[in-house]
Amino acid sequence: MWARLWNRCRGTKPLVDALFAAPLALFVVTGLAGDIWAMPVEIYLAWSCALILPLALRRLYPRSVFATVALLSFAQVVVNKPPVAANMAVLVALYTIAAYLTFRWAVAAAVVAEFGAVLATFRFMSGWGNQRYGLLTLSVLVGGVWLLGLYMRTRRQYLRSVELRAERLERERDTEVQIAMASERARIARELHDVVAHNVSVIVVQADGASYAIETDTERARQALEAISATGRQALAEMRRMLGVLRETDDGGSYAPQPGVEQLTDLVAQIRDAGLPLEFAVEGVPLEISEGRQLTIFRIVQESLTNTLKHGGPRATARVCLHYGDDAIEIRVTDDGRGASAHNDGRGHGLMGMRERAAVYGGGVEAGPRPGGGFQVVARIPVREEAKI
Repeated sequence: MWARLWNRCRGTKPLVDALFAAPLALFVVTGLAGDIWAMPVEIYLAWSCALILPLALRRLYPRSVFATVALLSFAQVVVNKPPVAANMAVLVALYTIAAYLTFRWAVAAAVVAEFGAVLATFRFMSGWGNQRYGLLTLSVLVGGVWLLGLYMRTRRQYLRSVELRAERLERERDTEVQIAMASERARIARELHDVVAHNVSVIVVQADGASYAIETDTERARQALEAISATGRQALAEMRRMLGVLRETDDGGSYAPQPGVEQLTDLVAQIRDAGLPLEFAVEGVPLEISEGRQLTIFRIVQESLTNTLKHGGPRATARVCLHYGDDAIEIRVTDDGRGASAHNDGRGHGLMGMRERAAVYGGGVEAGPRPGGGFQVVARIPVREEAKI
C-alpha cells in the first residue's frame, strides 16, 4: 500500500516539489534562521511565502519560477530590505534551471544569480574585507548549486541513454527471436512437404496396385493394404513429431530422432515395396558427419525417389549412389523414367527445398534430364565447416 501511495505521489510533481520546499518553509516560519526580526513579522512572513511558494511549481514552470524569485529578490535589494533565509529559493530555482533545461538557459540563470549576489554584497555589507568575503561565499554557493544542477542533468541524460539502449537491445533481441522462429517454421514446412509428399506418393502407388490386384491376386492386394496402413502410421508419427515443436508449452513428451544416413536402407526398402525397382550403393569410406547433414542427405534422397515414384512411370527403375569423398559427400539419384517434363510439377517446391537444404552447409544440387532419357539429381554436401575470418 505504501509503495503504491509513494509511486502515486512521485507522479505529481507539484506535490513532490512542495515537500522538498517544506523544510525551508519550516526553517523560516519557526524563526530558526535568526533573521525573523530583520523586518516586521507580517512583512517577513509574507515576503518569505512569496519566495517559497513558487517552488512548488519549479519543475512545471522552471523559467517562470526562477524569474519570479529573482525579481522578488531584486525588489528586496531596491527597497533596502536585508536578505532572509527564504532568499535561498533563488538557489533552488537556479538548480532547477541547470538540471532540467538546456545549457544556454543554465548559463543565463547563473549570470542572473551571480548578479544578484554582487548587488546584495555591495548593498548590505560595508568594508572591503566583508564585501570580499561575502561575495566569495555567495559566488561559491551560486557556482556549487549551478554545477550540481549540470551534473544531475548530465546524469539524467546518461541514464536515459542507457534506458534507450536497453530498450533498443530488447527490441533487437525480440526481432532476432522472431527471425529464428520464422526460420524454424520454414524448416518445419520443408520437413512437412518432404514427409507428406513421400508418404502420400507411396500410399497412392500402393492403392493403385491394390485396386488392380484385388480381383486377381488377393494376397498381393492384402500386402499393398498393409503397406498403406504402415506408411500412413509412419507419416502421422513424423508429422506429430515435427508439429510438436510448434507447441507453446512443452508437455514433457519425447520425440523420435531425425532420420539420417542409417535410415536410407529403410527408405530404399519402402520404395521397393511400393513397386519401384531400386539399386542402392555406397562408395568410399563412411565419415562421421553431423546430424543436420545426415538429415539433409536423407531428405534429398527421399525427395528424389518420391519424384521418380510419382512421375517416372510404371516401368521406371532407379539407382541411388552415396559417395564419401575427402571433402564432401556426393548423392546421385538417377532413373530411366519419363524425364524432366514429368518431374516439373509447375511449382518446383521439391527441388527448391533440396537446394535450400544443401545451401545451408555450403553445398549445391543439380537436377535435370539424363542423356538418353530419364532424370538425375546430383547433390554435393561438404563435410567440413569452412573457417571464416
